[in-house]
Amino acid sequence: MNGVIRYWMDGEIRQVVGADPTTTLLEHLRGDLRRTGTKEGCAEGDCGACTVVVGELDGDAVAWRAVNACILFLPMIDGRALITVESLTQGGLHPVQQAMVDCHGSQCGFCTPGIVMSLYGRAIGAKGAAGPVGETLAGNLCRCTGYGPIIEADRRIAAEAAPQPVEALRTLRRETPLDLAFDDVLFGVQRRWIAPRTLDELADAALTHPEATFVAGATDIGLWVTKLRRALGVLISLSDVAELRAIGPTAQGLRIGGGARYVDALAHLADLSPDLGEMMRRLGSTQVRNSGTVGGNIANGSPIGDMPPPLIALGATLVLRRGGETRQMPLEDFFLAYGQQDRRPGEFVEAVIVPPPAPDAVIQVFKLSKRFDQDISAVCAAFHLTVRDGVVIGARIAFGGMAATPKRAHACEAALIGQPWTQASVEAGAAALASDFTPLSDMRASAAYRLLAAQNLLRKAHAESAGSGAPTRVLAYDHG
Repeated sequence: MNGVIRYWMDGEIRQVVGADPTTTLLEHLRGDLRRTGTKEGCAEGDCGACTVVVGELDGDAVAWRAVNACILFLPMIDGRALITVESLTQGGLHPVQQAMVDCHGSQCGFCTPGIVMSLYGRAIGAKGAAGPVGETLAGNLCRCTGYGPIIEADRRIAAEAAPQPVEALRTLRRETPLDLAFDDVLFGVQRRWIAPRTLDELADAALTHPEATFVAGATDIGLWVTKLRRALGVLISLSDVAELRAIGPTAQGLRIGGGARYVDALAHLADLSPDLGEMMRRLGSTQVRNSGTVGGNIANGSPIGDMPPPLIALGATLVLRRGGETRQMPLEDFFLAYGQQDRRPGEFVEAVIVPPPAPDAVIQVFKLSKRFDQDISAVCAAFHLTVRDGVVIGARIAFGGMAATPKRAHACEAALIGQPWTQASVEAGAAALASDFTPLSDMRASAAYRLLAAQNLLRKAHAESAGSGAPTRVLAYDHG
């Protein structure tokens, strides 16, 4: 059964043989199964029309999470449970669907199945769905209703027990890796999907296939297929390695496994810095946070990735593994140049370790983007300052979107350290940012805007920490 994808849906176990491993779950549902209730809107994980709910064993229960089917590869549901919008209608309209009808929450209806699945996730207590309804629905684009009727529908939906196909999922548990091979005649490529179960199996597979693409949440790699039509060869999945998903304290600090999802890491990082937690709630959507991983965001090396700047500011250490060898480095040293990281062939991100900040540390994280929700940053800033007796004795400041890599503002730090935490020293630090960065102009922001915004974010950090009382924050959701 190593080459057969198996999953639970609607009370039965389904099998898929001979599939292209880069087939998306959406393509499988709409094409193979003719479950056309799940829609394709954007094919890049933005609009939420394709939202489904996926469950996996978590001890003696099943943990559910809403995800985007358009960028989730089919092998990623192996051994898991799946609920689609058709699953809800087997006994007539589900209460979530009825509430949408009663509140006139649907007009053209294209987005409605995805919205129903997101609201269903809230009803059953799925991961990442406990916050305000606006936060839950940030990943569901509706072009017609203005969301008012949908929010009213949510108020009418009662909580319900989540399905618990525990025994079925136990029968699907693998002892050996899922290993799929597929000959792509169109591209002339032999595709292969390997899903190791342990760190050792992962290390062996990575050494055997140093050319492989690692797949964690597929929130970025999925677009390589759906948008760029890349002919990927060997793919190694990180999703089934339990050790990579572990999060917990160590002597060095909080250790976050390279395969830990945002949704699972958020509360831990928010304990270190509430600002970091608030920024993470704007990192993608509920569906993206339910799939994407902290380690994947780091390994991807994007200069506009939102996780590296605050982790760099907090002094995080990166743990890399290649075969039986591990090495550690300051996270800031991992990023060498645009699109280039200090990662050798066959090496993968095993973990990131975040040291605990001092009790009197000032930690602030700011994300600037054109939209408040689910948008890529124009500038991401993270400030980690130690101020004692009114003097800055320590400063770690990092930015994303200001250079070809996530980068520390060393000149700004030097201008602040040893100086009183006053407006005058802040202005000196702001001026030093011009020597730290020469940002680019692109579709998200001009170079001039980025530099001025970075300087103003330093001023904002001072205004907030000095207790000026001036309003400096945009309130996200005030409707519950």
